[in-house]
Amino acid sequence: MESKNKKAPAKLHVRSGDTVKVISGNAKGETGVIKKVLVEKLRATVEGVNLITKHVKPNAQNPQGSIEKREGAIHISNLMVVDPKTGEATRTGRKADDKGKLQRYSKKTGNIL
Repeated sequence: MESKNKKAPAKLHVRSGDTVKVISGNAKGETGVIKKVLVEKLRATVEGVNLITKHVKPNAQNPQGSIEKREGAIHISNLMVVDPKTGEATRTGRKADDKGKLQRYSKKTGNIL
């Protein structure tokens, strides 16, 4: 059986702590803060978005078991970074600052993110 060898790009346009807007899928239009980025799978977990129902087996701490709502991962191609100054979703680019370090910026306004 052949495995899928998806190679992650060198840098992603989103990172943990970014406020993002979902641009497609069931959660389209919702915004939230990224809790975790799964680089190998090109997915991100966004706070309060794409809630799934998880059945938890009984254990010592929770002898009854339960049904929990958790955030599911969303593919990063379905996310756009929200510019903190304008509050609008924007595409991002990378450009070098005066010290030569690459920084992300909003392509819509030119603000550093």
